Amino acid sequence: MHNLFPILAVETSGDNCSVALLFDDHNFVEMNYQQKHIHSQKLIEMIDTVLKNALIELNQCKAIAVSMGPGSFTGLRIGLSTVKGLAFGANIPIIPVPTFDAFAFHISKYIKTGTKFVIAMNANGDEYYFSKYIKHDDNVEVVDNLKLVEKNNLQSLISTDELVYGDSFIESTLKEVLGLTAVKIGRWAYLLGYDLLTSNYDYLEPNYFKKFIVKGKR
Repeated sequence: MHNLFPILAVETSGDNCSVALLFDDHNFVEMNYQQKHIHSQKLIEMIDTVLKNALIELNQCKAIAVSMGPGSFTGLRIGLSTVKGLAFGANIPIIPVPTFDAFAFHISKYIKTGTKFVIAMNANGDEYYFSKYIKHDDNVEVVDNLKLVEKNNLQSLISTDELVYGDSFIESTLKEVLGLTAVKIGRWAYLLGYDLLTSNYDYLEPNYFKKFIVKGKR
């Protein structure tokens, strides 16, 4: 496995503004601030605080992992633009992390092999970001690709034996709500994201709900 530690991670796809510095899989410094529309005010301050608490300079980081969406338009834009500026100034590569895949990877650690599960997150009140996965012994497979689903159609896409995660309104199948944090973004990045590592990040755009494309060489 490639050594990407220490790695700075940023998650701004939802209400939680989250920053983490990971030294390895078990040792990290993390800061979370749960409040709507706070990312522009708090993100830089939180990054500075996490780096100071970790006793690390930014240029000592091997990479910066950033949540790419889907999620809040404003949060994703602020997160990525901030990370781009930091990465450029410190000459550090970026790992763009698909938010739902990182969430699914985290969830898979708590469920049995063979279990199908859904991630459903509210997009705008009447629509949900929706994706379905299955847990295998050593990985997570996408069963139903990420898409926008109308609230009225959501129930019909979920079987009774499938677990549902996120902020779905379906009370009967909602088993657990797990918050997505920067640590989870960082863990996905160092375990599964090396091939996305790039120093040519001018073309990176958040996944507002269209597949982002990483162009250029690492």
